[in-house]
Amino acid sequence: MSKNNKNQKNTMKYMIIATIKVDGTVQRKDVVGALFGQCEGLLGDDLDLRKLQRSAKIGMIEVNLKSEKGKVSGEILIPSSMDNVETAIIGAAISTIERIGPCNSKIEIKEIQDVRATKRTQVVELAKDLLLKLVSTSSSTSKSVIDEVRSVLTTEQSQFYHGLTCGPNIETSSSLIVCEGRNDVRNLLSAGIKNAICTDGAGEIKQELIDLANSKESVIVAIDGDRGGEMLLLQLSELMKVDFVAQAPTGQEWELLPIKTITKCLAMKQPSEKFIARISENKEPSTKEKIKPPQQILDYAENIEKLDPREAILIFEDDSTSDPIGASKLASKIAESTQTVLAVAYNGQLSKRMYDIASGAGVPTIIGTSLKQGEEINSDVEIWATSDWN
Repeated sequence: MSKNNKNQKNTMKYMIIATIKVDGTVQRKDVVGALFGQCEGLLGDDLDLRKLQRSAKIGMIEVNLKSEKGKVSGEILIPSSMDNVETAIIGAAISTIERIGPCNSKIEIKEIQDVRATKRTQVVELAKDLLLKLVSTSSSTSKSVIDEVRSVLTTEQSQFYHGLTCGPNIETSSSLIVCEGRNDVRNLLSAGIKNAICTDGAGEIKQELIDLANSKESVIVAIDGDRGGEMLLLQLSELMKVDFVAQAPTGQEWELLPIKTITKCLAMKQPSEKFIARISENKEPSTKEKIKPPQQILDYAENIEKLDPREAILIFEDDSTSDPIGASKLASKIAESTQTVLAVAYNGQLSKRMYDIASGAGVPTIIGTSLKQGEEINSDVEIWATSDWN
């Protein structure tokens, strides 16, 4: 999920950025342990780092280190949702740490960055883009008067087949057109095409639709002109009969196509086997950009190598870990934990169920070996797949 930015940082006000130098070889967990351990009791209960992290006033601490000639240097990032005074006190507290384990260390606060200032800049830039689009387009030219009147009739003509929006002739017609959304069906109705049915978006395909398609002499899948449309086709071709594919022009969607383009796309339909073979060939020399995750995510992922397939491990705030857990018991084990769970490392493919477990338990990060295609990702969970890394 693109996705290198931490979702938790989007809720933070400030970012404490500190540099660290250590006369010796230490690891990230040693630094994190020193931050929690040596700051404990220094500022009282209200500003205890562990309690602040449990209450999400302090986010996950990011430590990036590099070692050279027996010495370690790097950067510490601490996201904060507290006010500027409290944040400054936390920054001053960590700068008092002079030893990490047996090694002398020096931590200096480079800056305390106001995250909201960056967001305000983004808002201004987005507002400019939206204003330009508003000025350059006019809703009055998007549809003719005839199309507006026809849309009332076609909406009334649309029906439902086991909850799926469709035209009135899907059961009596010998052929069937399968498209993605309900608005696609309604736009096809405006063109006089009454044998279309939608899949109701991505996700699980209803068995009733599969049975209906398999009973027809001819099935056309109408997909949008993007990768999402091609992914829908691949899913449908594995579940039911698909004879032909009609794709909208590149970057366009069936719900917005004018009547002439609808007719042209259907006339230029291709045999499904030929179309699937073509997009599969284009997919093979994958140019998917590899990403490099932060060091602490790499540290968390090292636990995956210790796990059997479909086993998970919980990673706590002090970098300690749980015993391996079977996937079926993951939710209950997180709920039973008395420590704050910062991440889950899982030896297997991440699915929507895994996202929901993490989201429901308030776990900010989950790491697996790959992502299940077509699954909706919770926006409040940071997702990483080792297959995407360079």
